[in-house]
Amino acid sequence: MKHDRLHDHDQVAVTIWDLLAWEAPETLPKSTVAWQRGMLRRAVRYADAVVVPSHAIAHRLGEIAKVGNRVRVIAGAAPEGFAVPTDAAGRRADLTIPEKYVVLVGTLASLEHGFRAAAAAGVDAVVLDAPEGSEPQLAEVASAAGLPERRAHIRGALSVEDRSAVLAGASAFVATSSLGAWPWRAMEAMTLSVPIVAVDSGVHHDVIAEGGALVSPGELDEALTDAVGTGAKRLSVLAGDRSRAFSWASSAERVWALHADL
Repeated sequence: MKHDRLHDHDQVAVTIWDLLAWEAPETLPKSTVAWQRGMLRRAVRYADAVVVPSHAIAHRLGEIAKVGNRVRVIAGAAPEGFAVPTDAAGRRADLTIPEKYVVLVGTLASLEHGFRAAAAAGVDAVVLDAPEGSEPQLAEVASAAGLPERRAHIRGALSVEDRSAVLAGASAFVATSSLGAWPWRAMEAMTLSVPIVAVDSGVHHDVIAEGGALVSPGELDEALTDAVGTGAKRLSVLAGDRSRAFSWASSAERVWALHADL
């Protein structure tokens, strides 16, 4: 709302983690899209600062709204203390996760490329964060891409412990979407030194950078085959190294500095 930063020392900072309401509104409930767009309009009018997690999202936001020089880039990180649980194998068994697999994340439209790459690499695919009720549709997409339905394991939102267990057991992690959103799962996978393959995009350049293989959708097959084979050790080391560039302590310091500047 309207406020007096100069005399009352009131500050309003807005954080935007993704631009799905503008780039892919079909992936969100209509009420969520309306709320996010409405809040951005208010932010344009009243916010003293708008925080985004990557330079690519900052650039895209500048095309969507007149935020001027109020944008600040402050990255996120994996959950504090994110690590492999001691009962990881049991958790994977409870979730009926196969022995050899890769983890896929992305939109309904982009996951087709991940399924095709998994089929080419000869491994099962485990999808994380699948929208509720999308399992039959995703199984059909997998089959059409050459990966039999029995080898496509669709999972929705998992607890932090289950998610870390699944990621830790994966031969590789594949990010198939190029949309402007902070890649939470890729960050978690890098923290566990899982080999990363991602579709080349502005956000992935900012976040994954040299920590994984960034390729076009058509090159996912070859890149994933390398990631689960001869390139596994190299990509694992690169992912772990890159993950150390991000921490919530560092992000907190930058938030503190932002408010001091205001």
